[in-house]
Amino acid sequence: MLEALGYEFFRNAILAGVLASVACGIIGSFVVVKRMVSLSGGISHASFGGIGLGYFFGFDPIAGAMLFCIATAALIARLRSVAHQHLDTLVGAVWAGGMALGIMLIYLTPGFAPDLFGYLFGNILLVPSADLFIMALFVLGIIIVTGIFYNYFLAVTFDEEYASVMNIQSGKIMTILLIMTAITIVMLIQVVGIILVIALLTLPAAIAREFTGNLKKMFYLSILTGIFFTTTGIFLSYGLNVPSGATIILLSVVVYLIVICLKDIGQKIFTE
Repeated sequence: MLEALGYEFFRNAILAGVLASVACGIIGSFVVVKRMVSLSGGISHASFGGIGLGYFFGFDPIAGAMLFCIATAALIARLRSVAHQHLDTLVGAVWAGGMALGIMLIYLTPGFAPDLFGYLFGNILLVPSADLFIMALFVLGIIIVTGIFYNYFLAVTFDEEYASVMNIQSGKIMTILLIMTAITIVMLIQVVGIILVIALLTLPAAIAREFTGNLKKMFYLSILTGIFFTTTGIFLSYGLNVPSGATIILLSVVVYLIVICLKDIGQKIFTE
């Protein structure tokens, strides 16, 4: 399978996987520790509304997804401060509303919607070189913003009420964090698609959390885990001639289940 590295599209896929893994390792760690999986799910599925806007108005669907995701993230950040016990229901409404809007706009768009399957389930083997440059810029931005606001993110992630008492504007910090989550989600659309994006965003970080409680160590471990999943998944999908996105996610799920099971067995052995 190493002969596949001779193809530019395959090398692009590997690089896209590495870049996506870096973003997932950082943002996914915050999502897992803060337990924002449902919020992230709402943002990811709402992005389909942006895909529909792109088709309907004739511009790049990924650009539409980016704008729609950022707007959705800002809306959810606002809802967090006013909704309280109704937040899950409102996130579900945003989740379903975005998907429904995308379906409606694509239906109303004249002609056939090309690449729709790719947006839903991803196709990392078709990532062009120009998109790699854009992904790299986004990853660099995520790293810089995280470095600048790390202490604020740390405080808000572990104890938002305490952060507010310490005069940290937790609402604004959470808005920034959710917008960065939205950007990461859009990056992942081409890798694994809208349907599977939450798994790749959270599973590497969830596995890393089983080995360390230190957030910075979680970053590094989840990045390495994500790179393993994406790279191995791409090679497996190439060799088996199966969809790459689904292969990456299935590998992630299997490893996660193995880690959970082994940890549970280990705890039982040492407690008996």
